[in-house]
Amino acid sequence: MNKKLNTLLFVLGATLLNITVTILSFLGLLILYTSVLAGVLPEALNAFVLPTFFIAAIVISFLVYRFVLNKIMKKIKFEDYFDPIFRPRGYQPKRKD
Repeated sequence: MNKKLNTLLFVLGATLLNITVTILSFLGLLILYTSVLAGVLPEALNAFVLPTFFIAAIVISFLVYRFVLNKIMKKIKFEDYFDPIFRPRGYQPKRKD
């Protein structure tokens, strides 16, 4: 496999991981709310629960994503296996003569 295919597969895998972690954390927070907090909190707070849990799920998925990415970056050298997605302005690739 070449670097561009490795980059594409990594981005797709990372996206799927991020979406999965977001959904699981949102469902986990929702289950926690329905089993523990629903009877304790007043009715007026119910309108704020879903948006708050959604934002919390995004934050949790971001933290998990950064943790996993840091572990991967310690194990492998990205420059050897992945092509950069963005290049600096004025970048001219070296000609192969």
